[in-house]
Amino acid sequence: MTQAAQAAFGTANPHALATILEASQTKTIIASRDIFDLSGTKLWARDQPVSASLQRKLLDRQLRNPLESCLMAEDGVTTQTLQQGLQQLVDGTTPLAALLRPHAARIAHEVPQLPLHSVVQLLLTAGQASRPEGFDHAMQGMALAGALMCAQGGSTAELRVAMLCGLLHDLGEMYIAPHHGEADADRAMDFQSYQHLVVHPHVGQLLVAQLTNYPAAIARAIGEHHERLDGSGYPHGLQREAVSPLGRLVAVTEAALAVLRGERPWLARISVALRVVPGEFDLGWVGRIAEAARAEPELHPALKTADVRMRLARLDAALKSALDGVAEARRETTAPALVEALGLAQHLLGRLRTGWYASGLWSADALANASDTAEVEAVEDELFFRLQGIERAMRLRAGNTLAAADAALLDRLCGDLQAYAR
Repeated sequence: MTQAAQAAFGTANPHALATILEASQTKTIIASRDIFDLSGTKLWARDQPVSASLQRKLLDRQLRNPLESCLMAEDGVTTQTLQQGLQQLVDGTTPLAALLRPHAARIAHEVPQLPLHSVVQLLLTAGQASRPEGFDHAMQGMALAGALMCAQGGSTAELRVAMLCGLLHDLGEMYIAPHHGEADADRAMDFQSYQHLVVHPHVGQLLVAQLTNYPAAIARAIGEHHERLDGSGYPHGLQREAVSPLGRLVAVTEAALAVLRGERPWLARISVALRVVPGEFDLGWVGRIAEAARAEPELHPALKTADVRMRLARLDAALKSALDGVAEARRETTAPALVEALGLAQHLLGRLRTGWYASGLWSADALANASDTAEVEAVEDELFFRLQGIERAMRLRAGNTLAAADAALLDRLCGDLQAYAR
């Protein structure tokens, strides 16, 4: 085991192990080799099925080899499983199906050629059995990333890599508690869940880089799937050229699927979410979704025009108040961590307001017809959601070591941001 793998996977992750053990109740998961701790004590024999007693034996033990590389699912996920899942997505009635159908034949042709490393096959199998929402999300990621690459005219090799990125991008979520995962969290995720969630791209990157033989570009893209080109993403706040081409593709894929988990999962709303803040996403990939959205019937508003006019004024006031509040807070503190967090919030709020004015919908005169009203609803929903994200990002950047007065200042400002977002 390499030093990096020992540090990351030298002990069994309790959440991943619990998921594997739960899956073992319906799947045949066995040891593919003898499992030893670092001192050479054999903990589990080759070909022995996993059970709860394995969990007890692994407690706090440093392992000679990562547990994931010592287990195998005999009746687990195969490329045939992926083909069947893809067909269900294509035959479905969701907006995702409309994005997939033009490219379904080519994607389906490549599914049998996708290499499923034994570690990946184990974790996908465990996820399918124990976290079905997460497995469904992985299937959607594989299909959508493949469709976007097809639309871009990618080669066969590029298509397979894109599909693998989409399939594997959230593997790191298996290493955090299930109730902190995106598939189980709503768009109003609390900060505690956010703190846990932000590590999963890095864990997924380490997992693929250290425990599989996939190309380094795949591991890197997995680590970047929540990054944003304007630096507002996580876990590293990368900007522009620092995000790889594959990372940009998976970021668009992930953001699109996030909207599909919402209350009004229309293609037009996905398009709005990807374009509402200029500079977040690679427009080459966004354009493929925008093209498909334009072919859909127009959105129908849930609100009357008069109600939307009131919401327009509320959103404009909320953005202005939030910016003023952050500017005032920056004048009240000299703590480096808080100053940095406030600087990030000011930058992100500025980007939101830029997007708001760039939309042209801030003016009540822009509401000429019902489709305008519906688009304003979509833009407003997305911008208020982004205000919640800024509050979480600011807390994360500030850390947990602020002095009492600075912590109180941060709490007050975050409370204001939460109020604006309601």
